Amino acid sequence: MMDRYIQKFMTYLEIEKNASRYTLINYKIDLKEFNESVKDKTIESITHIDVRLFLARMKEKNFSKRTVARKMAALRSFFRFLCREGYIKSSPASGLQTPKLDKKLPLFLNIDEVVKLVESPDLSDIYGLRDRAILETLYSSGIRVGELVTLNRDNVDFIGGVLKVYGKGKKERLAPIGDRACRSIRSYFEKLNTVSLKDKKAVFVNKSGRRMTDRAIRRVVEKYINKTSLNHKISPHALRHTFATHLLDRGADLRSVQELLGHANLSTTQIYTHVTTERLKSIYDKVHPRA
Repeated sequence: MMDRYIQKFMTYLEIEKNASRYTLINYKIDLKEFNESVKDKTIESITHIDVRLFLARMKEKNFSKRTVARKMAALRSFFRFLCREGYIKSSPASGLQTPKLDKKLPLFLNIDEVVKLVESPDLSDIYGLRDRAILETLYSSGIRVGELVTLNRDNVDFIGGVLKVYGKGKKERLAPIGDRACRSIRSYFEKLNTVSLKDKKAVFVNKSGRRMTDRAIRRVVEKYINKTSLNHKISPHALRHTFATHLLDRGADLRSVQELLGHANLSTTQIYTHVTTERLKSIYDKVHPRA
């Protein structure tokens, strides 16, 4: 019974709110799950009890706090939209308390580990060159894997040393990129002209000549993490954490790092100050004679 309302909401998110692809995918999944839980109830007959039962089932299934919080956000946003459009009089999701999320310090690599990782691909063929360019670009620019996937060849400005990327909410920004990453992309492009391309705009393509997916990029990063025997808990996103941590360690101010990462709120960037503070405390404890 909710299907047409879900579709209206998804259209609103995409067109008016300019929501990211990940938000659209996840919210649609969350709302369809909720739809299945209320079965054939009309949109007007859904109550706060239905919402609470749905969330209780999620907790029983041992969903993480972060996942439950996202589902709650999806429901709140959905019912708020329905109220504003006049489909319902009040939101059954109002008054819900979001579970308190544990703040985990981001994992990152030290400089020696980064060098070991980015220099691990075999440069004797085009795909080794591609993988080197992927690793160099992620660390050099700090962009998200999803932003890397959407890069087009005309988004790369070798002269200016910047990438034009589209972040969350499809917001456009310029991300500086270093000389080593530029050289890696150029070397890859020189060989790319020998491949039959299905997508001639994409920067990073697979063996079929099509644009690589998020999953494919993550597999590439994980391949070299395993190859270099680095901490297996390190994820592809750790290169973004590493980028931010290394900048702050070398004196970059928080506002600049916020801009480079494309964070909407400074509070999102502040987690990296905890990382650098913890490191300084660790060094202090090791070397100060009166620690």
